[in-house]
Amino acid sequence: MNEVLQQLYDRKSVRVFEEKEISAEDKAAILRAAVMAPTAGNQQLYTILDITDQEKKERLAETCDHQPFIASAKMVLVFCADCRKWYDAFQSCGCEPRTPGAGDLMLAVTDTAIAAQNAVVAAQSLGIGSCYIGDIMENCEQQREILGLPEYVFPAVMLVFGYPTEQQKNRKKPERVPMKHIVHENTYRQMDASELKEMFGNKNGVKTYEDWIKAFCSRKYNSDFSREMTRSVEVYLQDFMSK
Repeated sequence: MNEVLQQLYDRKSVRVFEEKEISAEDKAAILRAAVMAPTAGNQQLYTILDITDQEKKERLAETCDHQPFIASAKMVLVFCADCRKWYDAFQSCGCEPRTPGAGDLMLAVTDTAIAAQNAVVAAQSLGIGSCYIGDIMENCEQQREILGLPEYVFPAVMLVFGYPTEQQKNRKKPERVPMKHIVHENTYRQMDASELKEMFGNKNGVKTYEDWIKAFCSRKYNSDFSREMTRSVEVYLQDFMSK
């Protein structure tokens, strides 16, 4: 197996870091990998915020579901879906651009996520761990205030980086479900209860599958933070579409 594939297979989230700084050269390499990612129409519909201010890191750690490891990460990047810069460029040159809509935002979020994943892969190749922080979309109003985001700029992805501790290196990567359940040929195949149990059944540990599903639904899907994330994004979308 080639080295790139092995690194993709091995990569796992890292939440505990060594007290070792990321060099300026490695940081630049990670950022360059991000901006070299595939992008719709070569528009690069994102802006990357390099969070170096410790106070901002600590505020983000609190607003992103009270996760202190964010504040101790050696590099924190927020990838913003940016529908602002092209809109401003069009206006500055005398165009009459329509206001950005839902399709523009979805395209920008896709661009943003691709760039973020390039950063993750680049970091992995350098022995630097990373973790996605989905909670950047939670409390969206606060996040946008902390980051100083104007209209049409949405905090889509946050990543934290650092060198993993030995415990993190040795921690087993969570198993993924069998590929036959994920890859459908040509059309979507809605799965019945028995196939869903076959797909997710390796995750329940000592609990029964049904008890595990109920607990997971309560802990994740029906949780307060999940409801808040949905509320925040819905409010942002309503505001975005009303301009």
